[in-house]
Amino acid sequence: MAGLTLRDVRKSYGETQVMHGVDLDIEDGEFVVFVGPSGCGKSTLLRMIAGLEEISDGTVAIGDEVVNEVAAAKRGVAMVFQTYALYPHMTVYKNMAFGLKQAKTDPAEIDRRVRDAAEILQITDYLDRSPRNLSGGQRQRVAIGRAIVRDPKVFLFDEPLSNLDAALRVQTRLEIARLHQRLETTMIYVTHDQVEAMTLADKIVVLRDGRIEQVGSPIALYDTPANAFVAQFIGSPKMNFFAADDLTGNAAKALGRDIAVSHHVGLRPEHLVPAKGAKAVVEGRLELVENLGEYALVHLVTATGVEFIAKTEKPPVEAKGETIRFGIAPDLVHVFDKESGARL
Repeated sequence: MAGLTLRDVRKSYGETQVMHGVDLDIEDGEFVVFVGPSGCGKSTLLRMIAGLEEISDGTVAIGDEVVNEVAAAKRGVAMVFQTYALYPHMTVYKNMAFGLKQAKTDPAEIDRRVRDAAEILQITDYLDRSPRNLSGGQRQRVAIGRAIVRDPKVFLFDEPLSNLDAALRVQTRLEIARLHQRLETTMIYVTHDQVEAMTLADKIVVLRDGRIEQVGSPIALYDTPANAFVAQFIGSPKMNFFAADDLTGNAAKALGRDIAVSHHVGLRPEHLVPAKGAKAVVEGRLELVENLGEYALVHLVTATGVEFIAKTEKPPVEAKGETIRFGIAPDLVHVFDKESGARL
């Protein structure tokens, strides 16, 4: 096992720079998730760590060794891709054993590692099958098993669940979490799904346009986002944003603070509660209710035309088109600079 250190890591394609001086420390045994929108650089950064993309500038160290010039196969990392990349003509056993066989590992050691990995992933009964006879979730477990047998210092996952249906994503996500607890190996996981990030990570790295916006634990990013981008990216449904004019006339008093025209106020849907009179901070015309059983997502529009969502335990009693008012505890309010997006 090993930690990683990235210092001023940059990546350019010709004159186009896509990674802009990334600095990051990953501790030995941590589960770190790179998250961000498409094109933010998360997969590029992962591939630079793996050695599949050349580093234009800066250093990547695995443990105490700078690996900029070290071939991918010798970095001590194992990567699990979005596509399973299994050999269709080989059995599960042979797929998992292939890399070790190429490395001329002793056959008895290969057999031990493959069977140990298969037991961990509960795919022992599938070892003699071909990939075409497996479900998507089973194929992904074979791909993970192929990584486990290499006994790497670091596991790298590049959106491994994106090809699975919703139920399988949840199941496989739990299996990956249990795998990390069992192996206690450093894992770096790339996803665009912030729910995956929140549920899996010891530490989340939020990326945008080739730069790190914030690094921290899931709860730290949820409670104290560094800027408006992180605030809206972390949390589901995403945070509502309002200008001073979008709030009720008594919002400043209810919140215990002045809201300047240069501010954006962030209110999470799950923190909004029905309120009356002086306690109401925002009000809106009811547009739509998504009744999801354990909770309801209430879609509303303010008088200024701003759409927002409240997450409530039960659907509202008001009819479509009626006005509903909401309050919020002052310590759950987030305020950002409207121009820079920085947290205030």
